[in-house]
Amino acid sequence: MTILVFGKTGQVATELRQQANVVAIGRDEVDLTNPSACMEAVKAHAPSAVINAAAYTAVDHAENEEAQALLVNGDAPAAMAQVCAARDIPFLTISTDYVFDGQGETPWKPDDAPGPLGAYGRTKLVGEDAVRTTGGRFAILRTSWVFSSHGNNFVKTMLRLGRERDSLTIVGDQIGGPTAAGDIAAACLTITNQLGQQASKAGTYHFSGAPAVSWADFAIEIFKQADIDCAVTRIPSRDYPTPAVRPLNSQLDCSTTTACFGIARPDWRVGLDRVLKDLGGSLTSKPHRED
Repeated sequence: MTILVFGKTGQVATELRQQANVVAIGRDEVDLTNPSACMEAVKAHAPSAVINAAAYTAVDHAENEEAQALLVNGDAPAAMAQVCAARDIPFLTISTDYVFDGQGETPWKPDDAPGPLGAYGRTKLVGEDAVRTTGGRFAILRTSWVFSSHGNNFVKTMLRLGRERDSLTIVGDQIGGPTAAGDIAAACLTITNQLGQQASKAGTYHFSGAPAVSWADFAIEIFKQADIDCAVTRIPSRDYPTPAVRPLNSQLDCSTTTACFGIARPDWRVGLDRVLKDLGGSLTSKPHRED
């Protein structure tokens, strides 16, 4: 099975390259702001399946660059899905919890009504809707709070700041499921393979780590596992304003993914342990204070 992956150096794309023999193409090879180029890439490689792990993910910058984000997050996956549907090959695109408004405390189900709060979520939702209209063997996989040993992410930022400072103030009222990129890649491969066998499994699915935590609690666990002595003070989102509004409730109900594909929801703490070992996290910690 030949899998074409859009994305090459991103967190999930890197994990896909490590876990399977895929053909990964980066932005230097295909311009994601050119939907026609995306279609031609699929035609040229003639793969058995396509995974779109590329996206415009600069959430705050998207507020001023929505047109560009729309090309990458909306028009590009639409073009990929269209050519895949025409050739009856599985297509999976990764989406986000940001398509929801973050209200309430109940985990979001795949068929809950979306209500994105910002440009990033809006453009990802446009991409989702376009992929659905093409039909075919598609899967939209929403995930959240992605981390890994490569790229820029919360874990690596906390490791750096925790070694530099004695204390940090971190948002404590945004709740979600941190998700290791390696676990997402494995889920993508499983779903894509099963889609190839059963077109009836096409649809929208959720996949995120458990248990649900706040960013502050996520940071506390990072420091604990990495043996970093850095105090964490929880603050509300209003005390840490950003150009793009973040959803308070990013919890995703992953039960249909488990039922349909047999993919268990991963414990993000186990994924964090793997990532820290990859990074040599305990070797980079600062000495404990003698208080």
